[in-house]
Amino acid sequence: MDDAWLHINWQDFHFLRPHLLWFLAPALLVIMIALTGLRENVRWQDVIAPHLRQFMIKKGSENRKKWMHLAFFTCISIAIIGLAGPSWRKIQEPEKILETPLVILLDLSQSMMATDIQPTRLERAKFKIEDLLDANPGALTALIGFAGSSHTIVPLTRDYTIIKSHIKTLSPNVIPFPGSNLESALILADTLTSSTNAPGNVLLISDDFSEDSFVQIQNFVINTNNQMTIVPMNTLAGANIPGKRKNQFLKNKNGENIKSSLNQDILTKLASLEKVTISPLTLDKSDVELLANNISDSLEFKEDAEEKEDNWKDDGFWLIIPFALIVLVWFRKGWVIYSLFIMMTLSSCSEKSKFIDLWETKDYQAQKHFDKEEYEQAGTLFSDPMHQGVAWYKAGDYAKAIHAFEQDTTAQGAYNLGLAYYKNGDLAAAAMAFGKATAIDPDFKAAKNNQELVQQVLEGTSPAKAEEATEAPKEQTAKNIQNKDQEDLGGGGQEATKEDMQQERKEETVGTDTRTGKEMEEVPPDFESGKSESSQKVLMRKVDDDPSLFLKRKFKHQVKQKNIKANPQSTTW
Repeated sequence: MDDAWLHINWQDFHFLRPHLLWFLAPALLVIMIALTGLRENVRWQDVIAPHLRQFMIKKGSENRKKWMHLAFFTCISIAIIGLAGPSWRKIQEPEKILETPLVILLDLSQSMMATDIQPTRLERAKFKIEDLLDANPGALTALIGFAGSSHTIVPLTRDYTIIKSHIKTLSPNVIPFPGSNLESALILADTLTSSTNAPGNVLLISDDFSEDSFVQIQNFVINTNNQMTIVPMNTLAGANIPGKRKNQFLKNKNGENIKSSLNQDILTKLASLEKVTISPLTLDKSDVELLANNISDSLEFKEDAEEKEDNWKDDGFWLIIPFALIVLVWFRKGWVIYSLFIMMTLSSCSEKSKFIDLWETKDYQAQKHFDKEEYEQAGTLFSDPMHQGVAWYKAGDYAKAIHAFEQDTTAQGAYNLGLAYYKNGDLAAAAMAFGKATAIDPDFKAAKNNQELVQQVLEGTSPAKAEEATEAPKEQTAKNIQNKDQEDLGGGGQEATKEDMQQERKEETVGTDTRTGKEMEEVPPDFESGKSESSQKVLMRKVDDDPSLFLKRKFKHQVKQKNIKANPQSTTW
């Protein structure tokens, strides 16, 4: 046994869960009621005739009953005190090593289409991001696009190919509102980096820097644990801002072309901030390669011991020993039945506890709800993350399903996580989850097939091909026959009679040996099993193979769902 109980520091002694000590009050009340009941038996001896007492009052030791009640109270008290968590010493934890994330803020406002940097400012920014990812900084990286509103294009991931596939098709048309709302982008970046206690790296690529921008960036680096690197995508000469139509430029109220140029004074003020670095634009890859090396060098972050919260050791488990010794006495004749009766009485009188919990575990109750297709109740009761996630998935609550599947580190758990992400509309995260399942189990064909399917949608290729088609079912072509009758061109159309309507329908064309398919709006029935429709010939209609179209619809939905409004004071470029 640990000798800590022999050397208790009473100055630091406290309970980790002191609210549980309130249960001592009902325990004391029960023992008082029980002892009062013993005194009632003694009173009966005064009113019962001596020659009848042996028949009216059962024999037994009154002292034994008292000791039995006291033992029961002591046992319950020890259990409550142990659960309250007595503690008086701290745990010495090892140093934690955390990983610093990287968040890229890409300006998608209309001014990024200016051509003073060839081919355009936005295209050059895309090249720089791709060069940065090719340099492999090694950090978890996220991509945020902002204009009049800010949106997460790709969450934190190590799969840089997903980020590259989204970058290629980005344009100002993707963001619902025009303008340049840097403040909302910084708030979103802080939300992504706050997932860890390590300081984050924020890369801002923009062409618009004003006094407001300076104040917003200054507040960001002061109030958050993040460092910022700014790549100004602009020139001192500047350029006119093109409109959405070709050979047209945006104009101000006076009818003059709006020109966007680099504000060197603001950049000088930004460079003076402690955690802000200005990275001048270069023609080669030297700027982003240096940035990638800096991120790699500061990838690991060791948490300071001073910043940790006090972690006290729970020594209540040592009370199991005296608790067990007292419980052993219950194996004496009659004590077990007596204790069970008290426990059942207390449990049935409690409003919060359920009598069924004495006989059925939570998982068994959850399985009963699951068999009855009561998936929400099952998801609440299941303790295993896998079963809990499946229940929430079938209930249609994909957010809770994702949270449950994230706790499962197996290949099947990662696979189910991909399905939940897919149903939730996050294709990039779904591809990552399927990839993780494949990495854990290379023979997991279903995960590999689903990863390829989602990746094809993200990269803009059709998930089904025309050459995979088979003949349509015969029942569909047998209902209608080709019209071989000679057509009457003489005019004078007649009204169809009832007998004509009852005749066989005839068509001018015959059925083909292929059928058309629609764009998938939901997960196909064979998606979970990893099977494909290769046994059937499907001629796909033209689908939206551009990831930017998917992002545009997604961001519009977010704006509507969160009731985001455009800033009336913001510029339109």
